[in-house]
Amino acid sequence: MKIQHILLLSLSLFSFSLLAAPRIAQSPEDIKPLLNGMSAPKVSLQDATGKAVDLNSVLKQQDTVLVFYRGGWCPYCNLQLAALREIEPKLAALGYQLIAVTPDSPAAIQASLKETKGAAITYTLLSDSQFNLSSAFGVAYYLDEKTSATYLNTYKLNLNKEASSGKVVLPVPAVYILNKEGLVQYSYQHINYKVRLQPELLLLAARLAKQPNE
Repeated sequence: MKIQHILLLSLSLFSFSLLAAPRIAQSPEDIKPLLNGMSAPKVSLQDATGKAVDLNSVLKQQDTVLVFYRGGWCPYCNLQLAALREIEPKLAALGYQLIAVTPDSPAAIQASLKETKGAAITYTLLSDSQFNLSSAFGVAYYLDEKTSATYLNTYKLNLNKEASSGKVVLPVPAVYILNKEGLVQYSYQHINYKVRLQPELLLLAARLAKQPNE
């Protein structure tokens, strides 16, 4: 019986580790995002200049609004980034830092900032070109072959691919509110890339996250 119990426990821990391991979903419908109360992973990203950024250290400095967006080539993302620019002062007044993360390379971030006059953006843009953060947060998925071909061949977009599979990887639109301990206080994801969290709702969630639990 003892051996059986040990085997069952080992299998349970192994199964849990598989579920908890970072993964890239086969489609937006298959994502398994981090939930409220879970901890942000320890991942290193790059800023727009290519400098390494330890996200865990950054999160410890201040409560954070973390936004995943598809890239500077996406018009829906650019609209979202502009809306975030408008409410960033209000988020800052509440004590939050705003960080937007994209699979775009640092060079692509710089190019998109120039094209959209993004120099006015005062919050931080970070590159997750290896998909480490989006997969760890459970919001990364493989873009289907038909859409990939359209983006790459018809629109001539320069999208990052996973080295091992050669597939294009994107995040679903997602917003997280994290405290200084890196714990998720609020999360939002939508499998339709055209649908984004409204700025008013984000501000409301940010205010509520600051209120002490009763």
